[in-house]
Amino acid sequence: MILETLSAVVLGVVLSWAALRSLPGRLPARRTVFGTGALGGVFGASLMHSVLGPGHAAAVVVGAALIAAVTVSLLVRPRSRRLRRSAAA
Repeated sequence: MILETLSAVVLGVVLSWAALRSLPGRLPARRTVFGTGALGGVFGASLMHSVLGPGHAAAVVVGAALIAAVTVSLLVRPRSRRLRRSAAA
């Protein structure tokens, strides 16, 4: 369980780093993104471990990485666009 959790945290931080490298202007502060990735990995590992049970370490880590990726993706802001007025306004 401890190795699953540690590997999920490392994968969450790596996913956060990759998100910061690919979308630098659309994410909040680095500290927030890294914290979200790590906590998403821990939450994902605990959730997947409780769902799958012991003995499925690889599946737990893969599921934790997916959940960490989803939590980091929730931080992405939309691209800045100019506000356009509708024709009815």
